[in-house]
Amino acid sequence: QVQLVESGGGLVQAGGSLRLSCAASGRTFNSYTMGWFRQTPGRHREFVASSYWGSGSPFYADSVKGRFTISRDNARNTVYLQMNSLKPEDSAVYYCAAARAGENYEYWGQGTQVTVSS
Repeated sequence: QVQLVESGGGLVQAGGSLRLSCAASGRTFNSYTMGWFRQTPGRHREFVASSYWGSGSPFYADSVKGRFTISRDNARNTVYLQMNSLKPEDSAVYYCAAARAGENYEYWGQGTQVTVSS
């Protein structure tokens, strides 16, 4: 069982930056692919970025490529999402998720709200 707790959301003006953090419980953090997703009311949850287990190789949705950076600190069991050049359309609840190798995301955090004002 993995528990995930996000933090770092808030209100920011367009063009600004935020850094989200996701702290995970457990002793095998580096064996999980960690992902960030976001959701707005009435829409499906969408993929934002992921950090592959082991290598930490990042992967990004086209909508955030070049603006967001995912990183992980395996010693601290934490994954981060640095968000720069924020746009109003980035406003959403952001969720952290964990997936064991070769499996779907099965553990989810409670979400943190990000609001970007124009």
